[in-house]
Amino acid sequence: MSVAVSNPIPVNPVEKYLRMERIPHIWCPGCGIGTALNAFIRALDEAGFEPDKVCVVSGIGCTGRVAGYVNLDSFHTTHGRAIPFATGLKLANPELKIVVFSGDGDLIAIGGNHFIHAAQKNMDITVICVNNFNYAMTGGQYGPTTPISAQTSTAPWGSYQAPFNLPKLAESAGAVYVARWTTYHVHQMKKSILEALRKKGFSFVEIISQCPTLYGRRNKFRDGITHMEWFKEHSVIKDHPIPSDINLGFRTETIVGKFLDIERPTYLDAMNDRYQRIREEKGV
Repeated sequence: MSVAVSNPIPVNPVEKYLRMERIPHIWCPGCGIGTALNAFIRALDEAGFEPDKVCVVSGIGCTGRVAGYVNLDSFHTTHGRAIPFATGLKLANPELKIVVFSGDGDLIAIGGNHFIHAAQKNMDITVICVNNFNYAMTGGQYGPTTPISAQTSTAPWGSYQAPFNLPKLAESAGAVYVARWTTYHVHQMKKSILEALRKKGFSFVEIISQCPTLYGRRNKFRDGITHMEWFKEHSVIKDHPIPSDINLGFRTETIVGKFLDIERPTYLDAMNDRYQRIREEKGV
C-alpha cells in the first residue's frame, strides 16, 4: 500500500526578521524598497548578530516604513531625526548594532545636518539610504537628489537644481565605508550591506531605487521592471573612483560599486582614549 508523503512548504529565511502579521506591505507595486529590505535582512542573517542586539531606526517617508516591518527593536522617528535617535541609542548602549534605514529626503534634506555630523564624528552606525529621487510619500516633489531635468510634481518642466552626490558627501564628511548599488544589483547590494554592518564606524550604502508610481511615471519609465532594466543597461561598476565622477544625472550612466573602505577611530573610541590620557596625566 502506498503512503502519501506530504511535502512541507519551505520557510522563507527572511520571515523570522519580519512582522508577518503586518504583511502585505503598503509599498506600491514595482517599488524597490522591498528589494532593498530583502537584501538587508539576508545580510543581517549572514552577519550573525543576535536579533536582541540589533536596532533599526528610520524617519518619515516611504522607506521609513521599514522600521514597522522588521521583527527587531525598531524606532520610527520624526522627520529627519533618525540619525540623532540612532546616535543616542549607540551612546547609551555601545553593544548594540544600530542601523538607520531611511530615504533620501529624510536623511539628506531635513536630516542632512545630522548626516554630515554623524559621519564627521565617525559614529558607529550603519546608514542605508534608499534613493528614489523624490519625496514619494507626499506627492512626488523634487528633493535633494533629483537629477537636473527630471520632472516631479513641483518641477513639471524639469528640475534645475544640482543634486547631492551622496557617496561624495559621505566620504568628505568622514565616513569609513561608502558604497552604491541599484535595486537591480541585488547580490552586490547584499554583500555591501553585510560589509557595512561588520564595519566599525560610520558606514553608508546608497541604494538607487525605482519609484514607478510617481518619479517613474513622470519620467517615462513605463513600470518598475522597465526602470530596473534601465539600471541593468546603464550601470557601470567601478571600485574607488574619483568622487566627483560619480554624480547622478538624468538618464545618464550610473556609477555603482564600493567606493571607500578605510579605518579610523570611532567617536566612542576617540573619546575613551582621550579620557584615558587625561587620567594618566593626572595620575587618577
